[in-house]
Amino acid sequence: MSIRSMLVAAAFALASLQAANADGLRPIDAKSIDLGEVSGVAYYTVERDGFHVVTTLAQGMAGPPIRVVSVLAPGQRVAFSTPHQAGALEISRNGDSVLVRKATSVSN
Repeated sequence: MSIRSMLVAAAFALASLQAANADGLRPIDAKSIDLGEVSGVAYYTVERDGFHVVTTLAQGMAGPPIRVVSVLAPGQRVAFSTPHQAGALEISRNGDSVLVRKATSVSN
């Protein structure tokens, strides 16, 4: 099975996990991401140097998937956005919990 097929299958299987507001994420549990034309999944693992957030995104069925790994310390966040959709998706770490929420803007 190709990476793209696995990504699409995981996105459809996990679509029921998506929420409009902040949603907690547990280690290894995947969360569906929808940024309009770009979609995918995210999960995290707990490592010695921080929480490793792994996000795989692709544009439609034909776009090649990309994988982004972010290491979050307490209080840090990572945001994903596209130029064609207002707002962004933010993944943040608050202590020992990770939250996924829609953000109205992206800031540094």
